[in-house]
Amino acid sequence: MHPWLLLALALPSLAALDKTHGVPPSLVSKYVPSTKGSRQTWTCLDGSKEIAWSAVNDDYCDCQDGSDEPGSSACPNNKFYCRNEGHIGATIQSSHVNDGLCEQECCDGSDELPGVCPNTCQEVGAEYKKKTEAERKLRKTGSKIRSSYIAYAHKEKTRLETLIADLVKEIETREKEVERLRDIAERAESLSAAELEHKKQSPLYQSLLVHNTALKSLQKEHKKHLEREKALGDILTSLRTGYNPNYQDMAVLEAVRGWEALAGLPHINDVRKGDDGEADATAEKQKTEDDVEDEGLWNAAKIEKELDQLIKTDHVTLLLEHDQLVGPASAQSLLLDISAYLPDALLPSYYSFRDSVLSALSVFGIGRGGTSDTSAESNRARVALSDAEHSLKLTQDEQRTANEDLMDLFDPDGFGPEGEWKKLDGTCLSKDTGEYTYEVCLFDEARQILNSGGSGFSLGKFSSWNKAARPGELEYYTRQHYTQGAKCWNGPHRSVELVLTCGTENTLLTVAELEKCEYQITGTSPALCRPLEDEHTKDEL
Repeated sequence: MHPWLLLALALPSLAALDKTHGVPPSLVSKYVPSTKGSRQTWTCLDGSKEIAWSAVNDDYCDCQDGSDEPGSSACPNNKFYCRNEGHIGATIQSSHVNDGLCEQECCDGSDELPGVCPNTCQEVGAEYKKKTEAERKLRKTGSKIRSSYIAYAHKEKTRLETLIADLVKEIETREKEVERLRDIAERAESLSAAELEHKKQSPLYQSLLVHNTALKSLQKEHKKHLEREKALGDILTSLRTGYNPNYQDMAVLEAVRGWEALAGLPHINDVRKGDDGEADATAEKQKTEDDVEDEGLWNAAKIEKELDQLIKTDHVTLLLEHDQLVGPASAQSLLLDISAYLPDALLPSYYSFRDSVLSALSVFGIGRGGTSDTSAESNRARVALSDAEHSLKLTQDEQRTANEDLMDLFDPDGFGPEGEWKKLDGTCLSKDTGEYTYEVCLFDEARQILNSGGSGFSLGKFSSWNKAARPGELEYYTRQHYTQGAKCWNGPHRSVELVLTCGTENTLLTVAELEKCEYQITGTSPALCRPLEDEHTKDEL
């Protein structure tokens, strides 16, 4: 067939083109002619030119902006809109219009002459709707799981705030304890063994020792009585629930009644009848009366909790504290006090001379003697002080860590603006590829483990989220980077890019080595399933 014949056949089709063919819905209202007498005209969208209405979509470019040819390829760099009824409209380059190829974006075939491309929008639309609905369900389920992650973050916030408040109080208490023990240690070091033994002979100290022995004895007997009471209680409870009230054994009845009165229990017959309201009230009254303490006396709970600590009290420490309370320590010899008046430069020589003199005097039992005995008490005081200082430091470190965790909790750079990733901190995901198992512990480390045995390799530590996006944006949390892993032979340090999408499970899907020792691992996580837009709208309404 001759080319001129093909053109002749195509001309009627072009002439019959709708003036709004290829025009997006937002611009359809602008494709209306103006009437001047018997002549219809139209103005280019950029206002640069007025042309005949018949020149719109006539396959000849009249306007500089190409707006007169929305349905043909006459104007370069133009856009063509496919309506795709039954699916979703799409825009393609006008150069693809009437090129003899059916564009995938135009399922209605409107980019070509009628009859060239079939209209598949119904099938494509149905498939797209099915896929979209599946994705919607996935996202809806995932967003519910994500909500639980956010709830966890808020619980963690409350826990950390409570912990920090408690630690502040604990630090204050421990600081006071450190100061108290430091004072005791300093006084213990300045006190001779003879002076300490002399103080131990005081009636107060001896009375403390006697009271301590008495408390230990009472505690031992108390525990025996508790065990015996429990055994007797078990026997009487068994008798109470198992005896036959119709059998007229007054001794058994009297024993049951007595146990019920003592233990504040309702009568077993009332319980069996279901009428134990009055009996419960009596039992409650009995319990309340038992709980009333004489002023200053310890109840059973306090005895159980604090008696052991009281018995373990260091009485030498108490003695030194008492000595400080009632008055200053006895005056020390000038030989030991003179250091307070010497310049710092002379102190080493003085201490050396002092120790030599004391050592010589101790041979004859003169001077402060008993230095070895004194050092034992001094060492014990110093150990107690060191332990207290160590406990204080640990508490301070715990407070500092808790403050840092609280600051990181809702940091967009870290666990997300809603704290949705905190729940997954340290969660380890793995993928078995046959020869290797790849493991990623989120926010920690990625590893490659040889399935046949061996130590495996580090693929890197967590270093950042997606640097190509801004913190807070969804795209920012779709990629994690793990860097500075074990070095490859003749290559770079191993590294991993973890690419994540919305899913109902935290799992790894694929592993690929894109470049030497540079891995890309894909996976899913509910933390990426943000709520559907219409759910936000529904909440606002």
